[in-house]
Amino acid sequence: MKRLRDRYRALLLDLDGTLYRGHEVITGAPEALVCREALQRLVYVTNNASRGPEVVAQHLAELGFPATTDDVVTSAQAAARVLAERLDRNARVLVVGTDDLAAEVEAVGLAPIRRFDGVAPDAVVQGHSPDTAWSDLAEAAYALRSGAVWVAANTDRTLPNERGLAPGNGAMVAALRAASDQEPIVAGKPFAPLLEDALRRANSRDALVVGDRLDTDIEGASRVGLDALLVLTGVSTMDEVRRAPTEQIPTYVSDSLAALNHPPLDPGPGVDLDEALRRNPGRAIVVRTFGSKIG
Repeated sequence: MKRLRDRYRALLLDLDGTLYRGHEVITGAPEALVCREALQRLVYVTNNASRGPEVVAQHLAELGFPATTDDVVTSAQAAARVLAERLDRNARVLVVGTDDLAAEVEAVGLAPIRRFDGVAPDAVVQGHSPDTAWSDLAEAAYALRSGAVWVAANTDRTLPNERGLAPGNGAMVAALRAASDQEPIVAGKPFAPLLEDALRRANSRDALVVGDRLDTDIEGASRVGLDALLVLTGVSTMDEVRRAPTEQIPTYVSDSLAALNHPPLDPGPGVDLDEALRRNPGRAIVVRTFGSKIG
C-alpha cells in the first residue's frame, strides 16, 4: 500500500505550528520530510508576511529542513501580486508590516511608503510585524478612508510560538477594520492567491496541503480543490474538527508529520477518531469519507 506522500507529486507545507513553533522545531518534523525515496516537490507556504523567502529558507535549513529560496512562497509575495494586478506601475502603497513586505511591494514595480502625507496612497498592504504600532494603524486608517485599496497578507487571529498563541496579523487587521469600516482583500490562506502561487511553483495541481489550522490551511485546500492533512501540532484540535463546517474538514488527520511516510488508515464509519489516533500514532486517519459522523 502506498505511503500517504506517494499519492501526490507535491507537498504544500505550512510552517508555523506545522514544522516549528517560533524558534523551536517540532519533534520529528525534519526527519519526516527528509526521505530519500520521496520524489515529490516540497513547497513551503507561509501566511506569515514578516520575512522574505531567503530568510525563511535559511531558517528552515538551520532547523534541518531541506529548503532553498525557490521552495518558499509567502503571503507577502501573494499580496504584492494581488496589488500589482490592480494598480498601475509605480502606484504608491502604504505598508503596514516589515521591510521584507515593503521589498516585495517594490519588487512588483510599486512604490512602498510608510506615512500618509496628505496625498492619498493608492493602496494599503498589511502583514504581520511585531513592531506594528498605533501610529502605523492610524496612517492606514487615514489612507483607507481616503479611498485606498486594502490588501491583507493574511487574517490569522493567532500566531503559534514556543510560548503559546500570540496575536497574529488578523488581530491587527480587526483593529483596522473597526477603525475604517472596510474589509480587506486577503491574499493568504484560506483565500486562493497564496495557494495558487504555490501550485505554480510546484508546477503541479496534484498536491497535498499540510497544515495545523482548519480555518486557513484546510479551508484553503478546499477552496482550490486539494486534499489536506491536518497535523495536531499547532492551533487546531480534534474538538474543533468535530465542530468544523464542511469546507474545514480535512482529508486526513494525524498527530505528526510522520504520517507522510506511512499508508493512511481508513477506520470506516462509526469508529471514534480519537481512539483511531491513539491506537495509530504517526499514522494519517482518513476523515473526509465519513465526515457526516463529525459534529
